[in-house]
Amino acid sequence: MKVVVIGGTGLIGSKVIARLGEHGHEAVAAAPGTGVNTLTGDGLADVLQGASVVVDVSNSPSFEDEAVMEFFRTSTTNLLKAETEAGVRHHVALSVVGTDRLQGSGYFRAKQVQEDLIKAAGIPYSIVHATQFFEFGKGLADGMTEGDTVRVPEAKIQPMVSDDVAAAVGRTAVGAPADGVVEVGGPEAFRLEEFIRMALAAHDDPRTVVTDPQATYWGAELTENTLLPGSDAHIAETRFADWLAQQK
Repeated sequence: MKVVVIGGTGLIGSKVIARLGEHGHEAVAAAPGTGVNTLTGDGLADVLQGASVVVDVSNSPSFEDEAVMEFFRTSTTNLLKAETEAGVRHHVALSVVGTDRLQGSGYFRAKQVQEDLIKAAGIPYSIVHATQFFEFGKGLADGMTEGDTVRVPEAKIQPMVSDDVAAAVGRTAVGAPADGVVEVGGPEAFRLEEFIRMALAAHDDPRTVVTDPQATYWGAELTENTLLPGSDAHIAETRFADWLAQQK
């Protein structure tokens, strides 16, 4: 089948393209660099011709509250309209475990709007909720750093590698629409402090990591299990320590 991957040149998108291609599907990368702009609608009608499935793994270039809301609202609206006109039969979007529990954050409010638009569009859909990526441990620390100290909330996290995220998205794309949320997560839960400390150590980063009850996660307050997937989630196989060893 023809599968159009919005954000198909990025970290997850390029991996989804490769996996779908390996299984004989016509996987097409759609991004501004390939002439497709979901914010303006340019190129959408052409790239969606003959597409059975659209996978949206795009992300906002800015995490500022108004900008990220504008990105997800506008791009999703344009994309769903073009899909309806093209007769697309399955819309797959990548989102985040705990999105509905993270509404204190402007980014996650925008992701919730994206999900709500998808659910209301009338196109069969699957929303893949993934946990945080191994690759973004250092980036998380950067967003929580004050001076030389990383202050993290008291919470658990169950991260996974981007390859396993892409596998889950690809598997969902070629399956029957869930018309709901599919959760995926890594094989191990860590204290958030522990995960970030290990990620920084792998980069020889000397920052001190401490748990701070007042700290937030991109502006959202966390409880212990906010970032964890549910009991029916698909659990990926790659362990954090094994992935870290491969990076050296």
